[in-house]
Amino acid sequence: MENIIEINDVSLQIKNTSILNNINIHFEQGKIHGLVGRNGSGKTVLMKCICGFIRINQGEIIVDKKKIGKDVDFPEDIGFIIETPGFIPYYSGYKNLMLLAGLRNKAGKEEVKTALSAVGLDYNLKRMVKKYSLGMRQRLGIAQAIMEKPSILILDEPFNGLDKEGVQDMRKYFLRLKELGTTILMCSHSSEDINILCDTVAEMDKGILTKIK
Repeated sequence: MENIIEINDVSLQIKNTSILNNINIHFEQGKIHGLVGRNGSGKTVLMKCICGFIRINQGEIIVDKKKIGKDVDFPEDIGFIIETPGFIPYYSGYKNLMLLAGLRNKAGKEEVKTALSAVGLDYNLKRMVKKYSLGMRQRLGIAQAIMEKPSILILDEPFNGLDKEGVQDMRKYFLRLKELGTTILMCSHSSEDINILCDTVAEMDKGILTKIK
């Protein structure tokens, strides 16, 4: 398998504070890769750098053979959940996703309906998002990440707010996506999630990344 994400000698300083320190790691296509570490260790920042949301000070990040910040500003074939997904509170989940789908026109009604069904949400539900439970919001966030059928998923704590059944459902779904060739990079505080899902695991500690599996 070839590497679909390459992180070479990446460092990041913000206001004289070192956030990432000489990160070197490659992620192979078609596998689930885990990032673990304490809050504030730099995991989420690294994910934001991969997505092009934060510019690095040193090194290079290459996603699907394109250098972020040079060849493209943002990876073209990527879905993500980073921190709490934001939606328009007085619209339904379906309407929220249709508005987002219209930004790039990579997904239409059928793709949105399929994504909602895949995460266990009813696309006919008229309830406003502000009345969703935390678990429903998280499922909607996952639906948003997958609706364009990206080849790469970046998932920061994707199981937040899900009950036991929801976690099991999403684990099965992510494993099915892996079988279809999707590459997943995920953070989780649950060692069980990491052990069940991840082919490789790297640990972040004070901005230093160490591969442990």
